[in-house]
Amino acid sequence: MDISGPKPELLDRFAAIVGANHVLTDPKDLAPHLVEGRGLYKGSSPMLLKPGSTAEVAAIMKLASETGTPIVPQTGNTGMVGGQTPRTGGHDIILSLERMNRIRDVDPVANVLVADGGAILADVHKAAEAVNRLFPLSLGSEGSCRIGGNLSTNAGGTAVLAYGNMRQLCLGLEVVLPTGEIWDGLRRLKKDNTGYDLRDLFIGAEGTLGIITGAVLKLFPQPVGHQVAMAGLNSTEDALKLFELASNLCGTALTGFELMPRIGVEFTVRHTDGVRDPLEGPHAWYTLIDISTSDSAETAEAMIQSLLEQGFENGLIQDAVIASSLQQQRALWNMRESMSDAQKPEGGSIKHDISVPVSKVPAFMAAADKAVLEAIPGARICAFGHLGDGNIHYNISQPVTADMGADKAAYLARWREVNAIVHPLAISFGGSISAEHGIGQLKRDELADIRTPIEMDLMRRIKQAFDPAGIMNPGKVVAIPGAGL
Repeated sequence: MDISGPKPELLDRFAAIVGANHVLTDPKDLAPHLVEGRGLYKGSSPMLLKPGSTAEVAAIMKLASETGTPIVPQTGNTGMVGGQTPRTGGHDIILSLERMNRIRDVDPVANVLVADGGAILADVHKAAEAVNRLFPLSLGSEGSCRIGGNLSTNAGGTAVLAYGNMRQLCLGLEVVLPTGEIWDGLRRLKKDNTGYDLRDLFIGAEGTLGIITGAVLKLFPQPVGHQVAMAGLNSTEDALKLFELASNLCGTALTGFELMPRIGVEFTVRHTDGVRDPLEGPHAWYTLIDISTSDSAETAEAMIQSLLEQGFENGLIQDAVIASSLQQQRALWNMRESMSDAQKPEGGSIKHDISVPVSKVPAFMAAADKAVLEAIPGARICAFGHLGDGNIHYNISQPVTADMGADKAAYLARWREVNAIVHPLAISFGGSISAEHGIGQLKRDELADIRTPIEMDLMRRIKQAFDPAGIMNPGKVVAIPGAGL
């Protein structure tokens, strides 16, 4: 690639593919697409293209392959690790799927929905609900995140416990390769044992192997009974015991089991309109319990009542409330889903998206808290997440006083230092440094430290096989020696 960047005549050729009305070149228009949500990465780009069809995406990639032009795919720009952000000074062209937002087909008999890669998650929910079906991926960003990005990061969300992450929620894909070739893998089969599963290569690849332009998604029957409760507890150990009790009692009806600390509840009540603590007094820890049943509302009600009664009898629950309406159910979930954004007004927050075996969550939390507070006295640890699948968002808000490091920029400059404390602990407990956010730029170099040489070699071989020109979302996930990626 010419280090001076694409020439004006080449940019004109790219623009001609999508039409002048679907191109951004003005710096003010490009600005929102050059930075990720937490401000950790800010890149540069001469152009953003908005193709309206798979054929246009293919034409862009064919030209990019022929000219060695790097392309960064972008959907909702809600990623947390810089996977959707162009490089600084890299002259990467951004390819946005925002125009490719159609719901192509909904088949309630086969329980599948076919959507464009740029379809907004909330619109997929509505399309499923219109035929009395459920698409269970639930994220705080569902009003803006898009299916292609959800698949490219193998998104999880709050319902993984019952339904799995995006890898489990997808049957088939349509993908444009870096060469401009189109792979039509939009198969609707639940059983198809015919060779290598190409679909799984692209899910979780963060746009480094190709661009997901369409997907066949699994749908499920809408629950007949639904109950949501919040309980206050004394410890993470009690939360784990309550989860075990809930799993035994509810089985597959247990669709969510979230863990929240007192400080997270305080932040959320303080900074989120309309949110209040639903329990009478403060508690060290809170669990949000979601139960969905397919037979009757009475079954769900009986399950939640029995669970809470046994939790009280066993000394696990100190206080609890059951939502008595759909509005109250949404309010309880809103508290959990607002917790991440509620940290922003509290200053800098160093974040981790780790997972450990569910049974190890309390021990990991204790070890991580001790190590972090030794390094940063006064740090405010706001660790919350999906206890049911072991995914904890181990976030650490900066201390509150000047002598304890209240300078936000100075605090955030310690991001890598704190990662180097938390991530090895997660690995030592048999866990992962990325549960649902991906690798992107943020964890690329770390990935090479925690994966075996053979694993990294296989990843690089796959990358080079699919993207020999090195143009597909360069600098993300894996580094290719000598390729400048």
